[in-house]
Amino acid sequence: MSRGRLLARPDGLPSWFEPLLTRVGTCRTEDFTALRAPVGGGRPSAVLVLLGETEAEGPDLLVLQRAATMRNHAGQPAFPGGGTDPEDADAVATAMREAQEEVGLDPAGAEALALLPDLYIPVSSFVVTPVLAWWRHPHPVSPRQPAEVAHVARLPISELVDPENRIRVRHPSGWVGPAFQVRGLLVWGFTAGVISALLDMGGWSRSWQPGRIVELPDASAPVPAARGGAPDEVLP
Repeated sequence: MSRGRLLARPDGLPSWFEPLLTRVGTCRTEDFTALRAPVGGGRPSAVLVLLGETEAEGPDLLVLQRAATMRNHAGQPAFPGGGTDPEDADAVATAMREAQEEVGLDPAGAEALALLPDLYIPVSSFVVTPVLAWWRHPHPVSPRQPAEVAHVARLPISELVDPENRIRVRHPSGWVGPAFQVRGLLVWGFTAGVISALLDMGGWSRSWQPGRIVELPDASAPVPAARGGAPDEVLP
């Protein structure tokens, strides 16, 4: 079982990071998924969970939308991230490098705050480490790899917690999981599961009606590996 780990509490950190930052320091894998990595683990990877802020809309979360032509996760919103390269020093290095390559993030303007528990994706044998970070110096970002990234968005926390934007989705396989409909994006699977858990930990969540279920529009979309916000990979 993996646990979260605090890395830093930098000066100037916005007060709205509490109680989230304290909570992620004690969270466990089971707070996100029931899946466990096998003995020996899997291929390491990392994603960047980057929280920033605008004067007009308050705290927000950076996400990207995968290109519709991709073999895996086509058209799905996701966190920036990917597999660890040999030259990456750690999960933070992987997450920052991937964000720089995918959306043009300047790593010097973002500060890693915590490592969330490792989450296992069985089909690809990836072990994903979500890296929680503060976007101290936000700047314009956009797709840098058109073959992989179609769109980049900053989703306000206020819109993510709006009950009107929270739904559940049902895959043709029968799988049902949490999702968000925000700014033209349907966020579901692994990404939605992590967001949902973090909204709860941060004390931001508002009461909503989980009975509202929307059918996934694309029957070829990958099936998440387990119920309740687990990684969005196809089951064997």
